[in-house]
Amino acid sequence: MTRPVHSAPSRLHQALGLLAWLAVAFATGAVGAVASIEAASFYAQLNRPAWAPPASVFGPVWSTLFTLMGVAAWLVWRQTGVTHRALGLFLAQLAANALWSWLFFAWHQGALAFADVLLLLVLIAATLLSFWRIHRLAALLLLPYFLWVSFASALTWAVWRGNPGLL
Repeated sequence: MTRPVHSAPSRLHQALGLLAWLAVAFATGAVGAVASIEAASFYAQLNRPAWAPPASVFGPVWSTLFTLMGVAAWLVWRQTGVTHRALGLFLAQLAANALWSWLFFAWHQGALAFADVLLLLVLIAATLLSFWRIHRLAALLLLPYFLWVSFASALTWAVWRGNPGLL
C-alpha cells in the first residue's frame, strides 16, 4: 500500500493565510482603536514623565508591531497548523493587548491597565518562547513587540501613579 503524497500548500493558500493572520493582528488594533477614540486628548491632559513619547508616535509604532506580529503568527501557522498551543498563546496575548486600551483610555482604570500590561508582557514572553521552538524568525519578529510592551509597562505605571485623580 502506498502512502498518499501530501503536496505543499499552494501559494494562494499561503497568501490567504498571511492575510488572515495580518487581519487578526490588525483587528486587535481596531478593537483597541475604538477604545482610544479620545486617546489623544486624554493623553494630553495626563501628567507624563519626561521620557513619554508624544501621542503621534503610537500609531506608526503599533502599525509596525501588528505587521510583525501577523507575519510571525503566519510563519508558525505554516509550520504547525491553526490548533497549535503557540498560536493559542498568540491569540491570548492579542486579547490582553486589546483589553489594555479599554482599561486605560475608555474606562480610566490605571491599576487594572497596569495589571493587564504585566499579564500581556508575560503572555508575549510565553508566545515568544513557544514560537522560538517552532520558527526562530517568528520569535525574533516578536522581540520589538516585547521591548515596546516592556517600555509601555513602565509608562503605564508612571502615568497611573502620576494621575491619581484621572486614573
